[in-house]
Amino acid sequence: MIRTVWLLLAGLVITVVLSTRVLLATYLRSRRITGVCDRVSRFWCRALLRMGGARVRFQGLERLDWSEPMVIVANHQSWFDVFALGAHLPANRRFVGKEELARIPIFGPAWLACGHIAIDRSDRERAIESLEKAADRAREERLALVFFAEGTRSWDGRLQPFKKGAFVFAIQAGLPVVPLGISGSRAIMKKGSFRVRPGEIRVRVGRPISVVGLEHEDRDRLLEEARSAVAALMEDPDGVTGQPGGAATATDDGRKGEQGRDGTDRSSTYTTGDWKEMTR
Repeated sequence: MIRTVWLLLAGLVITVVLSTRVLLATYLRSRRITGVCDRVSRFWCRALLRMGGARVRFQGLERLDWSEPMVIVANHQSWFDVFALGAHLPANRRFVGKEELARIPIFGPAWLACGHIAIDRSDRERAIESLEKAADRAREERLALVFFAEGTRSWDGRLQPFKKGAFVFAIQAGLPVVPLGISGSRAIMKKGSFRVRPGEIRVRVGRPISVVGLEHEDRDRLLEEARSAVAALMEDPDGVTGQPGGAATATDDGRKGEQGRDGTDRSSTYTTGDWKEMTR
C-alpha cells in the first residue's frame, strides 16, 4: 500500500513537472523538441518503473533494425506495459492511443506535442484522417508506431480479439508489423486496481511480418497472423495462472517453452541466455 501511495503521489508530481517542461519547449518553438520529448518520456517511464519496483527484460531485440519505420503490435495487460516499452524500446517510437488521453490536463497536450497519436473511436472519419497523417510521418521520420491491438487492457490476462486499425494502417503505409508479447505486467498492476506490487516484466520481440503485396482485403489475414505471433510470444495467453511465469516450462537444454491449449511448445527458439535485462 505504501508503494502504491508513493507511486501515485510522486508519479503525479513528476508527470506535471515533465509535461510542463515539454509544453514550455513547445511554446518557445525549440528546434530540439524531438530530443526533449525523447529524453523526458524515457526518464518519466523509467522513474515510474523504479517507483513501482518493476524490472524489465527484453528478448529478441537483435532481430530488428530499430532505425527503420515499423508498426509494433503488442498485447496489453497493465499501464506498466506502456512504461516498459516507453523506457526501453530502442526506436524512435510513438504510441497510438485513445482520444481520452489527449484530454488529460497538462499531460494530454504534452503527449500530443511529442507526436503521439490520439484516435477518436467515436468518429471514424477523424480516426482515418489521423492515421493517414501518421502514415506519412512514420515514413518521413522513420517512426515505430506502437499499437495495443486489443484496444484496451485485458481484465483477466487472456489475449483478447484484435482491432483491425493497426493492420489496415500497416498495409496502407507499407510498413512491416512487429509482434511483441508482454508477460508479468498484470501481476504488478492489473486493470481495475490501483494497487502496485513489485515484479518483472518480460517482453519478447517476434520476427517482422511483411506487408509487401498485401491489399486492404488482406487485413483480416494479417490480423490473425499477428495475433497468433503475439500469443506465441506471451507466457500465458490463455490467462491460466495470471502470474509471472504463466504456463512456461523449462526444458533440459535450458530453453523456456510455453504450453498452449494443445500442449505444444509455443516458443522453443528462445533460450534463457537471450534475455537482456534493461537498467531502470
